[in-house]
Amino acid sequence: MKIILAYSGGLDTSVLVHWYAKSQNAEVITYCADVGQEEELDGLEEKALATGATAHRTLNLVDEFSQDFIYPMVRGNAIYESQYLLGTSIARPLIAKAQIEIAREFGATAVAHGATGKGNDQCRFELTFSALAPDLKILAPWRDADFRKTFPGRKQMIEYCHDHNIDVEASASKPYSMDRNLWHISYEAGILEDPWFDPTTPDNRTMYKLSVDPEIAPDEAQYIELEFKNGDCVAVDGDSASPFEIIKKLNEIAGKHGIGRVDLVENRFVGMKSRGVYETPGGTVLLHAHRQLETLTMDRDLMHLRDSLIPRYAELIYYGFWFAPEREALQALIDESQKTVSGVVRLKLYKGNITTVGRKSDQSLYDLEIASMDDDESDYQPEDAGGFIRLNALRLKERSRKQGFKA
Repeated sequence: MKIILAYSGGLDTSVLVHWYAKSQNAEVITYCADVGQEEELDGLEEKALATGATAHRTLNLVDEFSQDFIYPMVRGNAIYESQYLLGTSIARPLIAKAQIEIAREFGATAVAHGATGKGNDQCRFELTFSALAPDLKILAPWRDADFRKTFPGRKQMIEYCHDHNIDVEASASKPYSMDRNLWHISYEAGILEDPWFDPTTPDNRTMYKLSVDPEIAPDEAQYIELEFKNGDCVAVDGDSASPFEIIKKLNEIAGKHGIGRVDLVENRFVGMKSRGVYETPGGTVLLHAHRQLETLTMDRDLMHLRDSLIPRYAELIYYGFWFAPEREALQALIDESQKTVSGVVRLKLYKGNITTVGRKSDQSLYDLEIASMDDDESDYQPEDAGGFIRLNALRLKERSRKQGFKA
């Protein structure tokens, strides 16, 4: 059997390469998607080949990731359970999609991933495989009883690597797991499984990679301006750039000011609750600015309709249904709603906080003559409000009269 394995070079996937190649007599081609992990990609091909892979591919997907996955999600203001900015969730469909392309290139009949049998990623990978390549066999070793019997825990995996001269930087005492891409870094497991554990103390500051502790962030605020066109950020401080370049720049700016940290207990798709810590500095700023421009340029009822769909849209991304018809239909509505979301937002960044200090747009629906408390000369006539209120109060009066409602 020829297998395309999603490979990170960490403990789990290093074991999988050797186990499939040596114990299962399979031909293993490793594949890594560059979605912004940066230094984590160094030396992967050499390591994979030394571990038992017959070939390796690393694909640079950062532009596709930012333009075709992150930016559409931002247009929808997608946040899962009002806290999680979906950094891991949005990367998995792209990684799986590219894995299928590698499978076609090598004529492989199976695709494999190292996602845990208790997590969301197994769903995200496999729902994408099923949507785009239902003919491929899916291998999920952490749901294989024989594999789990051989490797019941990290200790056994580390011993296996030692016995087979597999180079892995891992120890039984590693305090948490980490997943990084352009949009965010997530931390979970280990010491973080205790929801009472405080990762913000001085002793734990080294865990965070993208943001400084707000307590030691600069004492001087920084002002930035974000320009949008049709819901997409196209420039920062007047400098036009690609989605990838903008997100990367915002990560640096926002991270310097301690912005974008979230510590939450979330509901996994598979049913359990999980504690995670996330850093999404640039994404936090981008979503904040996008929402602020929408308040200026979007029609009220259109905004309220779109907002009512955000929980469902975010849920679909979190669960792994990026390539599902309902997500695509919602995306079409979201993208239609963004046709007037163009303009500039000015923000003030200071010690973990974002303050909006200005917004402007040629598409603005804000009319000073109508909104001003000092000028009655406009299409809005205060006298009309009496009838408007009476009509809306009619049902409330009837309820009180006929049903005796009392507060």
